[in-house]
Amino acid sequence: MTITIVGAGLGGLALARVLKVNGIGAVVYEREPSRDARGQGGMLDLHAGTGQRAMREAGLIDQFHAIARPEGQDLRLLEPDGTLLLQEDTPEDAPLDRPEVDRADLRNLLLDSLPEHAVRWGHMFEHADDGLLHFTDGSTATYDLLVGADGADSRVRALLTDARPAHTGQNVVELGIPDIDRTHPDLAAMVGRGNYWVLGDGQSLSAQRNGDGRVRIYLSFYTAEDWFATSGIRFDDPAAARARLIDLFTGWDSRFTALIAACDDMVVPRSITTLPVGLTWPPTPGVTLLGDAAHLMPPVGQGANMALLDGALLGLALAARPDDFPAAVRQYEREMFERTSAAGRQSARIQEILTSPDASQKMLAFFQPG
Repeated sequence: MTITIVGAGLGGLALARVLKVNGIGAVVYEREPSRDARGQGGMLDLHAGTGQRAMREAGLIDQFHAIARPEGQDLRLLEPDGTLLLQEDTPEDAPLDRPEVDRADLRNLLLDSLPEHAVRWGHMFEHADDGLLHFTDGSTATYDLLVGADGADSRVRALLTDARPAHTGQNVVELGIPDIDRTHPDLAAMVGRGNYWVLGDGQSLSAQRNGDGRVRIYLSFYTAEDWFATSGIRFDDPAAARARLIDLFTGWDSRFTALIAACDDMVVPRSITTLPVGLTWPPTPGVTLLGDAAHLMPPVGQGANMALLDGALLGLALAARPDDFPAAVRQYEREMFERTSAAGRQSARIQEILTSPDASQKMLAFFQPG
């Protein structure tokens, strides 16, 4: 039986690794030409019961601990006027409930755990029919089980459902300060070792310390879907874009606009989309989905953890029923639908808090219930 995975993201690689641990081969097809073809994004917090569980099932928990940053669990929450609402600093002996890890480091760990030719780079999936994959370069490959791990804009998803991602009303601009400890030690001390959130009315600023010394900064605006086109911000001119973004934070504490001013020329606009919470599809022989392809959520800490656990649990289900892949997939989908629906509802709740007029106070209550 040929197991074919489309997409070499965290979920697809976790599936391939768990299958390998259990003596089952799989091939991963990835549209990017190489592992280093593009940046992989910032930090992830891997939760003990989901993302870390997947790393245990993959036999990689010790390697994960070696690259994880426990201090990345630190949190600071502030009002736009500079009022500090919450500061949580992680003790040295704190349990690794949600340590941060660089997404690229985690992906490389998974890639390095697979056979050399397990990932076929430069293969963009076009469509599938009658057990045959078709790629945009005209090549083909056979499969018995096709797993779509190809992210938010999944092409495999169309084989199972007509559902497509919809805009959430959130638009994000990513910026960053490289080597912040050396270049801006005052801002480095302000941000701290982990996550730094400033929540306002209709917009927010968050900063996140990365393992390579870079601080990634995310400016969120809760606006119409076409805001990037109508805002007048020249994203092709980094200096002009930074100046315009600073203007949008007029009235905020000057330390926050200083963060924006200190950023380099990486300015990346992103529209945030999600799939419907609780999305399911009828059992379909030979095809299933995992990760964002199956349950795209707001970026509030659940998506990568769910994707990793999807891959691990699908791998375990297939290993437990090597002679009955359809039954294994049905078992996986039943559990995945229930688990990710709950995670999707929680993510939607956090997203609702972030878009509310009194977001900072509601988020404080979320972190300190009662």
